Amino acid sequence: MDFKEQNFVPLLLGNDINVYSVARAFHEAYGLKSYSIGKKGGAPCAESRMIIQSVEPEMDKAEVFVRRVNEFAEKQSGKVLLVGCGDNYVRMIADNKAALRENVIAPYADGKFLAALMDKERFYELCERHGIDYPKTYVCTLGTMEVSPEFEAPYILKPCNGPEYFAHPFEGQKKVFKLDSLDELRETVAAVYNSGYKDNLIVQEFIPGDDTYMRVLTNYSDKNGVVKLMCLGHVLLEEHTPYGIGNHAVIINEYDRELMDRFRALLEDIGYTGFSNFDIKYDRRDGKFKVFEINVRQGRSNFYVTGAGYNIAEYVVKDHVLNEELGETVYADRENLWLVIPEKVAFDYIKPMEYKTRMKSLIRQGRIVNPLFYKGDDKPGRLLRLMKQHVSHFGKYKKYLGK
Repeated sequence: MDFKEQNFVPLLLGNDINVYSVARAFHEAYGLKSYSIGKKGGAPCAESRMIIQSVEPEMDKAEVFVRRVNEFAEKQSGKVLLVGCGDNYVRMIADNKAALRENVIAPYADGKFLAALMDKERFYELCERHGIDYPKTYVCTLGTMEVSPEFEAPYILKPCNGPEYFAHPFEGQKKVFKLDSLDELRETVAAVYNSGYKDNLIVQEFIPGDDTYMRVLTNYSDKNGVVKLMCLGHVLLEEHTPYGIGNHAVIINEYDRELMDRFRALLEDIGYTGFSNFDIKYDRRDGKFKVFEINVRQGRSNFYVTGAGYNIAEYVVKDHVLNEELGETVYADRENLWLVIPEKVAFDYIKPMEYKTRMKSLIRQGRIVNPLFYKGDDKPGRLLRLMKQHVSHFGKYKKYLGK
């Protein structure tokens, strides 16, 4: 299909690996360049041959967001497919859809609906109703005088509202805290609230097991609320820097129809539309998979889906640009290796031999992808920055995991 005749362009919001991965999906599927607007510039999108990058420091302000998107859309003769690549951008799109020009396609549900799902406390209530397991949870509010969960340390502490949390930096701030005592938990809760953060905090039991107990489930639901793609990834290694903890570093695609169907039932029951992404951990104590949260977008590791042969751009384009039926639900079953760190780092820090054996087999078969290294996207400045960042993982893992 000649997409020049379709006169359609992707506009991606953000500047990180999520943006680059989505842009690569559009380029692989349709040969299209994407435009991006983010609060910051730089790698990995800077100097990309397939991304035209713009910077708007105030893109998180509604009036600025609406103005910048509408100014861009006004210059286009056809459709603009707007894709958020971060929670704050998705919320901005969903909350302001009515103010955008008619040629802007914003494939997201109502803002209030998405906000309720992004609130971890409300999400767990939804899981209760649908029989999906999650860790024991305790909720702190701004007025909580004494934190007293009914389960023992170690504790996991994280904010209900990520965008607001990171808008109030403080010394020792982390994306997620693992705390080994009740005193440590209470001190950290106090530090968070003293920073100016006002929303709730989630305290959870720590589920034992290293990174290899983690799973990630990425889905696409069409505009009628029917799930059309489900792709499960078995996480083998995560990042461990304070701000990167929990970000995936190595994933092998996996198939588990029973687990997928459980989440499909939840999504279809609530009439969810668009991309969704679940973080899940296997609890060896009771043999259950327990969900941590839902992301109302594609995750930053979304190229584990495209790289295995299930191009995410095709789903949203067929659904919202071409208005085509997407056919039967696809339960992804192709095994592939996705990683964003050097292979040696992966083999050094992934412990179970069974996973190393699978990784070696996939590498020999050429079933491996690093989304950031794309053939043809090779401007010298970009490659130099990428290689410096790539090599830096040796030092980061040594610092935070030892060896």
